Amino acid sequence: MTREELIRQIREKKSFLCVGLDTDLDKIPAHLLQTEDPVFEFNKAIIDATKDLCVAYKPNVAFYEALGPKGWESLKKTIDYIPSHCMTIADAKRGDIGNTSTYYAKTFFEYLNCDAVTVAPYMGEDSVTPFQEFENKWVILLALTSNKGALDFQFTTDSSGEELYKKVLKKSSKWGSENNLMYVVGATRAEGIAEVRKIVPNHFFLVPGVGAQGGSLEDVAKYGWNKDCGLLVNASRSIIYAASTLDFASEARKEAQKLQQEMAQILTAKNF
Repeated sequence: MTREELIRQIREKKSFLCVGLDTDLDKIPAHLLQTEDPVFEFNKAIIDATKDLCVAYKPNVAFYEALGPKGWESLKKTIDYIPSHCMTIADAKRGDIGNTSTYYAKTFFEYLNCDAVTVAPYMGEDSVTPFQEFENKWVILLALTSNKGALDFQFTTDSSGEELYKKVLKKSSKWGSENNLMYVVGATRAEGIAEVRKIVPNHFFLVPGVGAQGGSLEDVAKYGWNKDCGLLVNASRSIIYAASTLDFASEARKEAQKLQQEMAQILTAKNF
């Protein structure tokens, strides 16, 4: 998916919502456990209920890998089922060097045919560039995360007083462009989003943390907006686990619609 195609979807759907498919067998409705592939049946229902309200889906690969070969089969079926007008993001947080990164990239961009994959930048440029050799595919680098452990490294400073996450942003922004590189920026660090936006004004951000984690959509838009919207706001649990009853998909749609309507108001207010 190209940047232009993504922006067009945001305009048409009045949405910059990404639905996270963190599908847990212990949390999906019990009646689905009797089906041949409960994970896929759950995802299929969620996709059918929300595909007109969101512009992206983000399966968290760990939930599928934990199920072994059958989990990979469920993941492949899920990604194949996602409509082509929605971006598919493999939340895999890969990161290694040389041929290893190349084969990770082949896994997600060729075998699974995802549009994007999350990557950890800690090992540097040669761990990231193999992912960028695929046309119309995206690398989404971890930049400023919302977990408690982010304080262990991301905010440490050098002799000049500059935080590590800022150094990572400045360096990594030269590895790609706004057309193939995004950044993960947590919604619960709202003012940090503004700092990231100063360093990479034109890139898209994938923003987790709105919904169950308590991040504010209004703050994300306030601090992270750019001329092309520049935001993909992810919500997972608050949408997909809105209910565990037979009508779980319609309840998920209601939660997705609440966010989409808020986003539509933001887009309208910004004349986008």
